[in-house]
Amino acid sequence: MFVGHYGVGFAAKAVKKTIPLWQLFIAVQLVDIAWATLVLFGVEKFRIVPGITAASPLDLYYIPYTHSLLAVVIWSLAAMVIYRFAVKRSTWLVAGVIAVTVLSHWLLDLLVHRPDLPLYDNHMKVGLGLWNYPVLSFALEALCLFGGMFFYYRATQPVGGRGRYAMIVFGLVMLGVQSTALFSPPPPSANAVAVMALVSYFLFAAVVYWLEKKRA
Repeated sequence: MFVGHYGVGFAAKAVKKTIPLWQLFIAVQLVDIAWATLVLFGVEKFRIVPGITAASPLDLYYIPYTHSLLAVVIWSLAAMVIYRFAVKRSTWLVAGVIAVTVLSHWLLDLLVHRPDLPLYDNHMKVGLGLWNYPVLSFALEALCLFGGMFFYYRATQPVGGRGRYAMIVFGLVMLGVQSTALFSPPPPSANAVAVMALVSYFLFAAVVYWLEKKRA
């Protein structure tokens, strides 16, 4: 899953309004940020195999440090502790929200991945495989994204005219980026995928940092 993860960030913002939305955008993709970084360093590995699923050509055959369930639990707990002590005026409750957003990544990935998500190390791989059904998986992404945004809109108010629709337009743009990737040729290399992923994660966080100022 890609843009659907951000729906959890929007919903978490509605639950705990003191957390900046850009931080939640980083939290929901922390696992993939770590994955892309480890791919660039040659620690985790995948192959580009066109047709391995209908919606993704990535054969994620070795991702134990970021996408095993055990690893994600550790990432979540680490994020909670670091956030609690690194962010001023943070509480364990706020840090717990961060931990849940990090953990949500694996749970949503479980729905769409083929059985390539290990439970621990590189063993006992699971995945329900919705990426084999592009229309269904894309609809799930849109539902997660705009479902979370619905709760965010209920919990905030626009500041000026642009604040009313800007975030919705941004959501449509994110879906557009995902649909473009779905119908584009396979990427040239694993490193190219990792770099593009990192750029998109931090770009989306930067955009939402600016857009959040238009709602209060």
